[in-house]
Amino acid sequence: MHKVKIGNRGIGEGHPVFFIAEIGINHNGDIGIAKKLIDVAHFAGCDAVKFQKRNPEEAVPEVYKDVKRETPWGIMDYLDYRKRLEFWENEYNEIDRYCRDKGIMWSVSCWDISSLRFIDKYGLSFLKVPSALITHKKYLERVKEIKTKRQVPVFLSTGMSDMESVEKAVGLLGEDNLVIMHAVGTYPVKHEDVNLNIIRTLKDKFNCPIGYSGHEVGLQISLAAVALGASVIERHITLDRSMWGTDQAASVETSGVIRLIRDIRIIERSFGSSDKRILDTEKSVMEKLRKVDDLS
Repeated sequence: MHKVKIGNRGIGEGHPVFFIAEIGINHNGDIGIAKKLIDVAHFAGCDAVKFQKRNPEEAVPEVYKDVKRETPWGIMDYLDYRKRLEFWENEYNEIDRYCRDKGIMWSVSCWDISSLRFIDKYGLSFLKVPSALITHKKYLERVKEIKTKRQVPVFLSTGMSDMESVEKAVGLLGEDNLVIMHAVGTYPVKHEDVNLNIIRTLKDKFNCPIGYSGHEVGLQISLAAVALGASVIERHITLDRSMWGTDQAASVETSGVIRLIRDIRIIERSFGSSDKRILDTEKSVMEKLRKVDDLS
């Protein structure tokens, strides 16, 4: 399997699960909320936080730009609403400084090529391809350029995709320095639609680490993904699931993030060895309880 390393962290079998706290746009355009979410991720022991970056003029389809949208800031055109949610250079400079001070990695899913150009100047430790762009050739070619030039790992989200689309994207990006993320593109996803067995399918098919980007309600499925061999877990986080925003309902609040990280680390310790043998801790119990009648 190709090795992937982010900072001083190895990704893949033999390494602890890499946990990404997806802030996305749950900050609602408020840098103060963003900092509070970074604080939550840092306190819970997450490895990284991730945001989403769009140039609304480029990312929003023409047909939607003038559509009216009811928002917490009043009724406005959808394009203006998207601009209202966005962070720009001042905010990302502050995010960069704040994360460095906290000692937590940060990254961004860029939803258009101009956002890729903008965010690359921060020299991030990894990039994320959102599911919406897995079939966008020019975008993937630009990601490949950055990946090759800076030897930066790329996380490929596979929501809203069939295996043919995944294979084509992986073929373009290359399996080196790549992590493929199983995902389902609904928010929140129904439990019966998660299809966690795809993690096994992806592990058999590709020679790179496989992760899981969860949009479900609750923590159980993300823990099951770890048990199935996911090397990376990504979950949206929020201060309050009742806040405004399309991703809030599929997000995890502070107490949930803390429990999730705790339980992932417990599961990791429980994997142990694949060698079936009598443990030293069993020997005293065996002396008291074992009944022997030679089976040979």
